[in-house]
Amino acid sequence: MEKKIEWILDQHRNTNHQYDTYLPYEFHLRMVVNIADKFMGLMVNETNLHPGNPDVINLRLAAFAHDTIEDTRVSYNDVRYELGVVVADIVDAVSNEKGKTRKERANDKYYEGIRNTYGAVFVKLCDRIANVQYSKMTGSRMFEMYKKENDEFIVQLGWDDTNTHPYFKMFSYLQDLFKD
Repeated sequence: MEKKIEWILDQHRNTNHQYDTYLPYEFHLRMVVNIADKFMGLMVNETNLHPGNPDVINLRLAAFAHDTIEDTRVSYNDVRYELGVVVADIVDAVSNEKGKTRKERANDKYYEGIRNTYGAVFVKLCDRIANVQYSKMTGSRMFEMYKKENDEFIVQLGWDDTNTHPYFKMFSYLQDLFKD
């Protein structure tokens, strides 16, 4: 797994991809994986939460690689070859569509693809939680944008406001980040 993680990180390094203009992009990727680890029990039965479980491996790799197709010079096929089809499908699903605005890039087709791909809602929520936490912590203007987008974002991901929803804990955690 370490070799695969290094491949992912190299893709971002090779494009000089940064996070918040001064941090290596690895900072963001590790934040997303930390969120994935925190909520992994929603995806994998607690008795199977061990590092060798293929579901844990694929979800962690997808969390690391979630921006790879969108932000580096690699394709779906590159990700599939290096990380496997399950990871490539998740990464492809969470990669924005083409478009000039955020709304065009995150359109209904985009969210439908996320909802219909195993693990993609989980990874997208991990990504958004990490972005909201960081923007809140740093006082970034992005925090208000995420807050404004949140109601539509969670509905698009399938939120149904019941505590029986598989991702209820993640949706609740995200919503709590917007409270003072």
